Amino acid sequence: MHWYVDALTKYAVFGGRARRAEYWTFSLVNALVMLLLVAAGRAAHFGYLYDLYALATLLPSVAVGVRRLHDTGRSGWWLLFGAIPVVGSLAMLLFTTTEGEPRDNRYGASPKYVAQHL
Repeated sequence: MHWYVDALTKYAVFGGRARRAEYWTFSLVNALVMLLLVAAGRAAHFGYLYDLYALATLLPSVAVGVRRLHDTGRSGWWLLFGAIPVVGSLAMLLFTTTEGEPRDNRYGASPKYVAQHL
């Protein structure tokens, strides 16, 4: 839950880097909340809860995705590549599951190795 809240608090931070744990925890919790809201909305005939939540988490989702790409040494613009059906989605899956660069890169210090040395 720490990673989910951390990504939400950095909702408009497009600089820096995000570890795999931060990205995937945020993505998985976000997906679960969306599924629950869809189910609750259908059960209560209250369908726009999902829409409000999706709109509220759009910017944090993009921001954590950009920071995750930065961790692998890629520009955040690669996130647009994910809009291409099949090929783009598979590439983004590969990019976001790849371990980040262990050394500093042009986007900052590695959050994984900084955390281990504290």
